[in-house]
Amino acid sequence: MLTAITGLLVLQLAGEAVVRALSLPVPGPVLGLVFMLLALRASPGLKARVQPAAQPLLAHLSLLFVPAGTGVMLHWQRLGDEALAIGVALVLSTWVGMAVTAWTVVALCRRREATDAPPHDTP
Repeated sequence: MLTAITGLLVLQLAGEAVVRALSLPVPGPVLGLVFMLLALRASPGLKARVQPAAQPLLAHLSLLFVPAGTGVMLHWQRLGDEALAIGVALVLSTWVGMAVTAWTVVALCRRREATDAPPHDTP
């Protein structure tokens, strides 16, 4: 398990190093997860070695939300002062996300129909 958790932390560190070196607008741990995905795709046997450390982390994933909840409680007054702006941003971003998803689904369905359609015979 120690080897597995070390591997997870090394990938997170690699993600953080790449983000800082290239000034990418992505959190380092997210890039570390991408590295983990690539490593799992490249080496299927890696899953069995990482699972002993990953399973307990996933079981207690909700604990990772405690710092965020604490931050919300700490800045409760500011959230109240900016409630309108936050509400508008949430509603607009939700609508934009739904619209982009709908357009993507429609485009993919049209693409699939175009590739599945039999060729037209023209005399």
